[in-house]
Amino acid sequence: MEDSLGPLDEPTIRIRELITLFEACYHEADQEAEFIAAAIGAGHCPLRSNERPPQRKKELESARDILSAWCRNPAANAIDRDLGGIRAQELLGFLGEPNPLKIWQVARVVDRISHALDPNHPYHNLALNVGDYGEPGAGNMGEHYRDRLAFWQQTKETIIHDTVEGRESRISLAFAIDLLMPCGWDFVESIATILKAIGGDLHPRRPLALCTRNARLSPLCDRLRTISNTLNLFWRGATMAGNIDRHVLASLGEPTPVKRWLAASLDKTIRLHLTQPFDMDLV
Repeated sequence: MEDSLGPLDEPTIRIRELITLFEACYHEADQEAEFIAAAIGAGHCPLRSNERPPQRKKELESARDILSAWCRNPAANAIDRDLGGIRAQELLGFLGEPNPLKIWQVARVVDRISHALDPNHPYHNLALNVGDYGEPGAGNMGEHYRDRLAFWQQTKETIIHDTVEGRESRISLAFAIDLLMPCGWDFVESIATILKAIGGDLHPRRPLALCTRNARLSPLCDRLRTISNTLNLFWRGATMAGNIDRHVLASLGEPTPVKRWLAASLDKTIRLHLTQPFDMDLV
């Protein structure tokens, strides 16, 4: 389909780039898919704010403030804050008795969250050896933590035992902290599971959903399938069948070769995100 279009104009390239950036694990993935569909229909990307959604920003700030306060004074447990409905006292209770290793590990979680709020705040990966754009990393993973090499090694060797898509799986605490992305749909529960692991509970009842790991547990998956079905109907020119969204279909407008190709690209991207298995342990 793409080969038959010839050179692509700039608005079409921008829309295709948006499709490439789509992630089903995003906490507003359904809204993002709807936005891209509307852009396909309009023939250009409408202007929108780059600000983080207010509720997610509040959760990030609360997590940072609660955990950094504990790092400064682990004995202070009367913090009048909550994180997504979990009171600070309950959240910090997951950590158990404080010790230097726990304080160091929680500080890494604080750095991870602080970097999400302010890119100028440094965060150095503990286990995920990749660059800013997913390319293979070039450095020694433990180099930045050489002054606390034993703590870094213990964090890598702490293994969380849960499930991925129903099968038993393992992920190191180091990987879990690295993959604690601010845009994930299960951000609050992921923090709770990580804090429990730091406290010694390595067999969580709720599987860790980080990035594409356990993404199919997201409550948005059914909605994304409906949007995908709608896109599929549009680009194939098929008759109405199955679950579709008439509002999304109307936003696509009249079919053209470019719109059909973009709709097929978004349809395929969503389907791949919802069907590709995550078949690796992260240890």
